[in-house]
Amino acid sequence: MDTLQPIILKLKEFALTPWFNIANTPINLLRVAGLVLIMLIVWRLGSIIERTLSRIGSDHENKTGPGWYALSRISRYTTWIIGLFVGLNYLGFNTATLTVIGGAIGVGVGFGLQNIISNFVCGIIILIEKIIKVDDFVDLQSGVMGKVTEINLRYTRVTTTDLIDIIVPNSEFITGRVVNWTLGERLRRMHIPFGVAYGSDKQLVKEAAIAAALSISDTDNGKGREPDAWLVKFGDSSLDFELVVWVGPDLIATPGRTHARYLWAIEDELKKRGLEIPFPQRDLHIRSGTLAVSLSK
Repeated sequence: MDTLQPIILKLKEFALTPWFNIANTPINLLRVAGLVLIMLIVWRLGSIIERTLSRIGSDHENKTGPGWYALSRISRYTTWIIGLFVGLNYLGFNTATLTVIGGAIGVGVGFGLQNIISNFVCGIIILIEKIIKVDDFVDLQSGVMGKVTEINLRYTRVTTTDLIDIIVPNSEFITGRVVNWTLGERLRRMHIPFGVAYGSDKQLVKEAAIAAALSISDTDNGKGREPDAWLVKFGDSSLDFELVVWVGPDLIATPGRTHARYLWAIEDELKKRGLEIPFPQRDLHIRSGTLAVSLSK
């Protein structure tokens, strides 16, 4: 025990030896270790609060409602901010020191942190206004299309139909054009174009298109939302129709696959009824007089 006492005294002296002072507070190894401990506790506490609120707001499918999701995220970030101030106070930062730091941050923003601050503010706006929610299907001006799977303060994660995760800066949702397919309504109307040969029975075409639509699960057939077929154009080689159909969330989330499924079903139903899908045709008319002149040359 006597041999350990000098070592303990040396370690204590090393831990309490000040490196520098902040205002009147000496900064040493022990105080830095205390700061790290505070940050770890605050980080863990923020995560616990977020999970607890998400669990409270989850439904029978373990999906968190948009309001509870926003509340859980904001609560976590608020806890972190409070912990940051507690840690700074523990290190001895006073109001005057924080003012200096704020000025330094302002200079930093002027030199290159504008985008970070902008995305941070936009993230708060998204979470509070709930214009974009988890599980929404969005189409961005940049060409990104997919399901929103995570919303953070700096970025939003969008997962495409090919299961590719794309990290989108939050500012793009505020400053750019955003098509949210599922913002206020979980059903959407899709237009599936197709063509049949001239001379086809239009009533049979409509019957085939509606039968094709009803053969696809998650096709809505409620009052006022029944599938329909519209004749929209007289094409060069075909009568051009559109299958107009209301679809649910599962089909909305995979528009390319949904479009292909409806076309597949339409082709099957047209074939059952003997209706022909046209191909481009050109009629060549030869006048005898012109041909005679050509031959004479």
